[in-house]
Amino acid sequence: MLGALLFILLLLHGRGFCSSDWTGEFVGSYDGGLCAQAVRPFGYPCFEHTVETKDGYLLAVQHIPNSREDIQIGAGPPVFLQHGLFQGGDAWFANSKEESLGFILADKGFDVWIGNVRGTRWSHGHTSLSQREKAFWDWSWEDLAQYDLADMIYYVYSKTNSKVFLVGHSQGTIMALAALTQPEVVNMIEVAALLCPISYLGHISSPFVLRAVTLHLDQMLLAMGFHQLNFRSNMGVQILDSLCDGHMDCSDLLASITGKNCCFNNSRVDYYLQYEPHPSSLKNLVHLFQMIRKGTFAKYDYGLLGNLKQYGHFQPPAFDLSKIPKWLPLWMAYGGNDALADITDVEQTLKELQSEPQLLYLEEYGHIDFILSLLCKVSNIYGAHKTGPLE
Repeated sequence: MLGALLFILLLLHGRGFCSSDWTGEFVGSYDGGLCAQAVRPFGYPCFEHTVETKDGYLLAVQHIPNSREDIQIGAGPPVFLQHGLFQGGDAWFANSKEESLGFILADKGFDVWIGNVRGTRWSHGHTSLSQREKAFWDWSWEDLAQYDLADMIYYVYSKTNSKVFLVGHSQGTIMALAALTQPEVVNMIEVAALLCPISYLGHISSPFVLRAVTLHLDQMLLAMGFHQLNFRSNMGVQILDSLCDGHMDCSDLLASITGKNCCFNNSRVDYYLQYEPHPSSLKNLVHLFQMIRKGTFAKYDYGLLGNLKQYGHFQPPAFDLSKIPKWLPLWMAYGGNDALADITDVEQTLKELQSEPQLLYLEEYGHIDFILSLLCKVSNIYGAHKTGPLE
C-alpha cells in the first residue's frame, strides 16, 4: 500500500526506486526529541524545528533533508506527513526502513517534514498555558486543522519556497480535508494523499468505539472534570478495562477499535508502545463522537445557545468539501476491514468533492495496516488506479 502511495508521489516527481536495509532501534525515551530517538539512529540526518501556532501552541516539526550518506540522491520536493489520533510523528518510522513511509520517502529523494500536533509528547507546550491547565486542552480536530496543520504547512512552504506534498493518516485526513477548504492552505499544496480518509463517521463499525458512544463516555468524562485523554495513565487504562470487562472481547484490543488488520506486525507491539499512544484532548473525543451520532462533518457543537454565541446559528456550520478546488490532485487509500473509515462514509466524502480522486482499495486492509503493515514495502507497488466497491 505504501508502495502505491510512493508510486503516485514518484510519478508526479519523476523519480526511481531503490531499497534499503533496517538497522537501529528506538531507545524508549523522549529525550532529545523525535530526531534523536527515531531517525538519527538509523543513519539519517534530522533536524528539530518548533512552529508556533496563531493560538500559541509550540509544535515540534522534524526535517529529514535527504537520505543516508550512502545513498546519494538530489534534493526533491517537500512532503509533509501528518499522523492520526493518539499518534505522533514517530508513527511514520515505527517499522523497518523498507516499511516506514518517512524512511522510504527520504530514500527516494524527497525533502521529508514530519508534523506533531498539540498535546503529543514530541511537541513543546504553549507560550503561556501549562499542560496542567484545562485551557491547554480546549481544542478539537477543528483547531488542529485551522491552526496546527495550516501553520505547519505554511512553515514548510516558507522554508522551502515550494508547494508541499501532503500525506495524512486517519485524523490527519480529517485535518487535511477541513484545512483544504481554506484557500490560503490549499494554495500551498501540490497534491494530497489521504490514508483511511475520514470526514464522515456515521457508519463506523468499531465495537469498542460504538460501545463508548452508546455509554456516552465522552459526557461522563466531561461531568467528571476531565480535559485530557491519556491512555498511558492509570486512569486511561482503567477506562479501557471498564469498556471491555465482561461486555466485549478485547483480547485483540486494536482490532476491537480499528477493525481486523491483516498485516499488522504483532511481534512489535511492545516496540510500538514505547511511544504510542500519545495524549489528546477530551474535547477532541467529544467532537468525534458528535460526528458519529449525527453523521455530519461539521464544526464543534456547543449546544443551541453556545452555537448561537460562537457561530451566530443554532447549529454548527458544516465543512463544505466542494470548496476543495477541482485542480488539486487527490489520492485516497481505504480498506475493506477498516472499522473507522467505513466504505459508506468514504463514498459520502467522494460525492461532495468537485474532483475525482485516484483511489486504492485493499479489501483485506484494516485501519492500522495503512501505516504499520508488514507489506508496506517499496517492492509492493499496487496499481494506484481507481479500484474497489466505489468504482
